[in-house]
Amino acid sequence: MNRNSLWQQEGKVKFQIGNTFYRSQSQIGRDLGLLAAAIYKADTGKLRVLDVMTACGVRSLRYVLESQADWVWVNDANPEVNVTLSQNLASYLEPSSYQITYQDANRVFFDCYQRQDYYDLVDVDSFGSPAPHFSTSLWATKIGGLLYLTSTDGRTSSGHEPEKSLQVYGAYARWHPALHEQGLRLLLGSVLQQANNKGLSIQPIFSLFNGQVYRVMVRVLAHPSSELKHYGFLGYCHHCGHYETVSWRQLSRAVCHHHASPEPLTLSGPMWLGPLHDRPMLQRMEQLAQQWNWPERVQLLQTMQAEADLPPYFFGLGEIGRRGKMDPPPRDRLIQLLQAEGYQASPTHINAQAIKTNAAIAVCIELARQCQSATSSSS
Repeated sequence: MNRNSLWQQEGKVKFQIGNTFYRSQSQIGRDLGLLAAAIYKADTGKLRVLDVMTACGVRSLRYVLESQADWVWVNDANPEVNVTLSQNLASYLEPSSYQITYQDANRVFFDCYQRQDYYDLVDVDSFGSPAPHFSTSLWATKIGGLLYLTSTDGRTSSGHEPEKSLQVYGAYARWHPALHEQGLRLLLGSVLQQANNKGLSIQPIFSLFNGQVYRVMVRVLAHPSSELKHYGFLGYCHHCGHYETVSWRQLSRAVCHHHASPEPLTLSGPMWLGPLHDRPMLQRMEQLAQQWNWPERVQLLQTMQAEADLPPYFFGLGEIGRRGKMDPPPRDRLIQLLQAEGYQASPTHINAQAIKTNAAIAVCIELARQCQSATSSSS
């Protein structure tokens, strides 16, 4: 039996895939988008959504049915999905609550700009890099509104193709152990730069990596602000594993001093170095997820709140073990020891086998040895 003929279920919606595209693993990103959209609707009393790469339409349906969107513009570049998409939408929505078009995304954005038809939430669920839409998506987003971007191009942001990263993000991405967080920060840095170019700025709402897909939601702000102080470089020392943020003014002095003679830092950037998430917004999203009985999302949002303001990198437990010549330490116990020593430390949603902390990796290694000694003594 052709799986595309089967009915699918996500949230409150039953739909068919047909000849469209659907990735069930990406539901986590859709769920977080719905929570943020519902809170925006509660705050402003209205919610108009532009879903510019809709595929089967499940995202558009859920914005209306679960986030209570007043109106959704449903667009896909491929007119051949018309039958499946139209049937899915017509099963739930009144004709007055949506429109369907089949156009290139940038044509849609330009049309919005020409008619001054700005949206409360613009969702750009692109395949590959969203770079062609960094600037143009801002044309359609209301001041104070939400812009939700997607990237599936992990190879470019991971340092394997730094020249391509320079083309796509205007940033030179190098390999280091926290490369998946780097992918999120390159997205944020690029949209910040494009917003500033238009006399605007952004505030990150949340940043999500689900193991395959990078998603960032930002609020578009009216004027450039001091957020550029968070736009800089991340340095990594391959000799000792130390990370350091480097501002533009410090580029000529980018060395690691944790050695008898300073070692050069491997620099990636520029990228966003500030908070990955807006903690007050995440707290409200967590409360709403509890009301909606989404326990897995509640747990995720709690982790994201804990990591929100920590430095722009993480330490993998395997990396700590390798550099300390020992087994990887137990994550939760290491976090407890770091906090007992006065450091900030938390798990990270980006990698279950890693921690975020403001302690140096040398401190993590020393405390990991204590974990190992305690375990050996008790056995």
